[in-house]
Amino acid sequence: MQVNVLMYNQDDPKKCTAAKLVRFNLAKKVTNISKNTLTLNPFTDHTLLNSDKNNVRSITGIDCSWNFADQTFVKKFGGISRKLPYLLAGNSVNFSKLGKLTTVEAISASLYLLGFENQSTELLGKFKWGHTFLDLNKNLLNDYQNATSEEEIQNIAKEYSLI
Repeated sequence: MQVNVLMYNQDDPKKCTAAKLVRFNLAKKVTNISKNTLTLNPFTDHTLLNSDKNNVRSITGIDCSWNFADQTFVKKFGGISRKLPYLLAGNSVNFSKLGKLTTVEAISASLYLLGFENQSTELLGKFKWGHTFLDLNKNLLNDYQNATSEEEIQNIAKEYSLI
């Protein structure tokens, strides 16, 4: 699956996970979002489901600082906008915080949920803490991957006491 990042350059470039993906040719830096891409947006109403893979040809992560996320996502982005189900961050800055994922964690989770587990693992492999994200969320990701509705996603989150 093609991976794209729309970068706002709001964080330290040395710590930017999206920039690292671009450096390793694991993602393409874009300035426009195509209509056939899955656009990751934590503020949209619709949750990503495995069946969304039938409607997209790529995934686009919006790379911005969490400090400016509410302002950044006011903008209307193109593509098919989806948010991730509840997941725990594995990165050292927001370790085990619910939903405070880095761009690579969000893209990796999306890939996993869409059935691209190997590509998901490959992206996370570029970060020393990457395996931690999968370790924390492995069971959740597997359960979410099998969900066929947003109601099922909510029930899974409740079973894990995330909501």
